Amino acid sequence: MKYIAFFFSLTFSLLVAVGLSINLASLPPLASIFDPFKGFWQNAYSEDHNPAESLFLEGLSEPVEVIFDEQLVPHIFAGSEKDLYMTQGYVTAAHRLWQMEFQVLAAEGRLSEIVGEMALPRDREMRRKGLRFGARNKLKHLQEEDPETLSMMQAYADGVNAYIRQLSIGQLPIEYKLLDYRPEPWSPYKSLIFLMNMAEILSGDHDFTYTNTRNLFGDSWMEHLFPETPEGIVPVISRESWGFEPEEVIMPEISYPDSGFFEKVFPGKEPGYGSNNWAVAGEKTESGYPILANDPHLALNLPSLWYAIQLSTPQNTVKGASLPGALGVISGFNENIAWGITNADRDVRDWYKITFKDDSRSEYLYNGQWIKSTFQLDTIKVKGQNDFIDTVVYTHYGPVVYDKNFMLEGKQLNFALKWTAHAPSNEQRTFLALNRAGNYQEYLEAISHFAAPAQNFAFASVDGDIAMTVQGKFPLKWSGQGKYLMDGSQSAFEWQGYIPDEHHAKEVNPGKGFVSSANQHPVSPNYPYYVFSDQYEYYRNRRINQQLSEMQGITIADMMKLQLDNYDLHAAENLPYMLDNLDSIDQAGAAGKWIRILEDWDYFAEANEPAPALFQSWWRHFQQKLFGSWQDNGLPIAYPSKYTLSLLLKNEPTGIWFDDLLTTEKETARHWINKGFEDMVVEIDAYMDSNDSLTWAEYKSTHIDHLIPNLKPFGRKALVGGGKNIVNASSADWGPGWRMVVALGPEIEAFGIYPGGQSGNPGSKFYDNLIDEWENGAYISIDLRNRSDLDRVLFKTIFNPD
Repeated sequence: MKYIAFFFSLTFSLLVAVGLSINLASLPPLASIFDPFKGFWQNAYSEDHNPAESLFLEGLSEPVEVIFDEQLVPHIFAGSEKDLYMTQGYVTAAHRLWQMEFQVLAAEGRLSEIVGEMALPRDREMRRKGLRFGARNKLKHLQEEDPETLSMMQAYADGVNAYIRQLSIGQLPIEYKLLDYRPEPWSPYKSLIFLMNMAEILSGDHDFTYTNTRNLFGDSWMEHLFPETPEGIVPVISRESWGFEPEEVIMPEISYPDSGFFEKVFPGKEPGYGSNNWAVAGEKTESGYPILANDPHLALNLPSLWYAIQLSTPQNTVKGASLPGALGVISGFNENIAWGITNADRDVRDWYKITFKDDSRSEYLYNGQWIKSTFQLDTIKVKGQNDFIDTVVYTHYGPVVYDKNFMLEGKQLNFALKWTAHAPSNEQRTFLALNRAGNYQEYLEAISHFAAPAQNFAFASVDGDIAMTVQGKFPLKWSGQGKYLMDGSQSAFEWQGYIPDEHHAKEVNPGKGFVSSANQHPVSPNYPYYVFSDQYEYYRNRRINQQLSEMQGITIADMMKLQLDNYDLHAAENLPYMLDNLDSIDQAGAAGKWIRILEDWDYFAEANEPAPALFQSWWRHFQQKLFGSWQDNGLPIAYPSKYTLSLLLKNEPTGIWFDDLLTTEKETARHWINKGFEDMVVEIDAYMDSNDSLTWAEYKSTHIDHLIPNLKPFGRKALVGGGKNIVNASSADWGPGWRMVVALGPEIEAFGIYPGGQSGNPGSKFYDNLIDEWENGAYISIDLRNRSDLDRVLFKTIFNPD
């Protein structure tokens, strides 16, 4: 049966292969795919048997033992860190090689090599944004400043390459066969590109849409619709005094220029990416020791972004979730500490309008003088076509990303990107040091190397300490700097340095007995530096803080329950008001049944509930109707957050932003509430015409797709509750990709789960075997294990020096 299902999955995949530019016109690729000795049949296997009891791995100094548990989680026992990371590279590649390389090719701007011209715009953008530029800067920094970390990265690469060398054509992951290409050698540079890609995913800006919005509506609208510190926020860290003398930031006597209007929305951070983490002190737990929880929210894909692993040397053992392509454990614990991460949203990418002297673009204006630019010729290989040559201009700010040759359709405009991720930094060292850290001070030293993407690092230790640090490389900015497109010809718009590391927001052992973060404002308003992002979250964090404040005698089960909490605070704060403002005519007839369901709702967005679907539809249509009335002249503009709009809805329902200036009447919030309800009824009635019932899980339709979306048979649906702005933040295609709860103490207890499996092979039973448990809110034990503790073992392999 396994082979039959795999055959039909492959057959369907071949039907969509044309859309992926796979070369099916010639017989050899097809012949190789169906070759019984080299083709897809060789991928219809599962890793539940021992492929080899011993293997040779060139470069090892002594034997390394790898024991795979019942979930295919490797437990690597090595005598040295170099041997450890070399073996980690080999083992990770054995299960996730195609994923590792595909993600790096995407970040490096090389997808056109394997899928053809359709990927060319994205490839150009990744190159122009400087992901390769940043990775090269970081590699040079490692070569000059930290050869020890670089040697560990090289050991990891050596392990990956050892696996690649022994691969036969028949053993190649199925995606290589479908796309008709072969893996290439790994290197430390590729790991750095992978980390740059994480910075790209988690960094965002709306400079262009903010500029349009300000130019259209003026500063008054911006202050009301986009307040930098709305009322009622609960920051990550709040202090009465910060205990340091801040660096001076000089506010120039200038204002933003009238930058014109921009007809395109340039891609920013994907909406919804975020995470939760918290740590509770022993005084609030049943055991008397801290408990730490972490659930990062990213794209839900197969193979999973995460790969569970245990890494052991005689000095220490660490376990948790790794990222295939990077060394060590990213979110996890060892015998002494646990840590978890969330994205610390901050505006660390700014755009500058560049004025060139002439069409050659060899000089640009800066402080009344013409200074030299540099050029980089990028050769992009395109499958089935000639190479594409792209010319990228570099200024002292950074690369010119958008210009007459890219995205601006011949217009004489040039926009350069300045981004903290371009600078030399050493994020890999952070995780290697965290993996072996034993206390709070060693945790602080480890994270001090982390620059981008900025993260909130939660911490707990067996010593009883808990802590939270907002860590990254943050520019020194004057108030308001970077919200809008800036004039690159004036030095007044330059960053004035960086916030010193010792001035980053941090707290240890607070009196409230817990620390937490969920992508909200990082600091209270009295923090002496300018802090801004347009990506802050306003609901998950308040729910988490409210729950943790009330809890006592906390157990592991309580922390799991909170991670799975489906309470919709946004609905609870808005639905009663919306129902109160419905016109009576809307409550008659068939629509009345939807109202009754909403009135009876307890605000928990459970999978089988209809009310969450009704509310989300109503709110979406309410926003669309309101925003559609704004006279944006067809230009891309920014829109207020749910939180700000909710405050305006109740506090200023007659504000000018609710009035449709194209009508003679004075519209208020009530008008748009009713218009949104009417459209909701139309949508839901139409939905019911083709569905037997209305449930939140089916309506939301969370799906876990293969990294190549067209390979639908290699993905699957997941019927789960939760949603955007809910602690259990599962949306249609992103959500809690890794849930972890660690109870510190003399005997550490740890549990984790992710929606996928250890194997990247769709033919393996370990490809998606954990999705059902993730979907049902279950966890698996991820306790630290000695060799003798591993009683339920799939197989063992000894890696020997060559």
